[in-house]
Amino acid sequence: MIPDISLYGIIDPQIARGRSLADLAGIAARSGMTFLQFRAKTMETRRMIAEARAIHDALAGTGVPLLINDRVDVALAAGAEGVHIGRDDMHPLDARRLLGPEAIIGATVKSSDDLASLTSMPISYACIGGVFQTVHKDNADPPLGVVGFRKLRLEAADRLGALPIGAIAGITLENVGGLIAAGADGVAVIGALFGSDDVGAATRAMAAAIAAARSARR
Repeated sequence: MIPDISLYGIIDPQIARGRSLADLAGIAARSGMTFLQFRAKTMETRRMIAEARAIHDALAGTGVPLLINDRVDVALAAGAEGVHIGRDDMHPLDARRLLGPEAIIGATVKSSDDLASLTSMPISYACIGGVFQTVHKDNADPPLGVVGFRKLRLEAADRLGALPIGAIAGITLENVGGLIAAGADGVAVIGALFGSDDVGAATRAMAAAIAAARSARR
């Protein structure tokens, strides 16, 4: 399947401020989010599986798939639709072998070397980043900016063909239009959705901004 990464939410307990992750995921899914990744870098495995199952249940009937960041084991145990992996995580071939042909497998792209390593790999989409500064993840590499994103996006079209390509890190209402204009098929958003006091309103506003930018690009 070709996933719809238009509005790709990333939910992390670090920004939930004690609120239920499942409740927040359900609100966002009913408000225009098309895709969700659950990220919990420091959570112990048993609790992470329980949280993933609760989030998955909250997404039932919305059409929004759930991916787990890094953890193929958690994705399998929770019945999630797939995983998102970085350059130091499990190899895409191994993830595909474990998860099966129907799973969604996403990958992070930070450089031309990453793109080269993903050529002919069994991935479903890729996210280029970090595009802007973000407080939600430590990035050793400097931000790409819109110009750097556009350069890698063009290279991704050559190397990865028609795979959906998203942008990640520091995405806001103010900069999303420029990224869609630069060729992003979608944006991965953390704080601008789940850091908000009103997750539903924030999601609807971001979805509307994406739709407007796409309309202007045609």
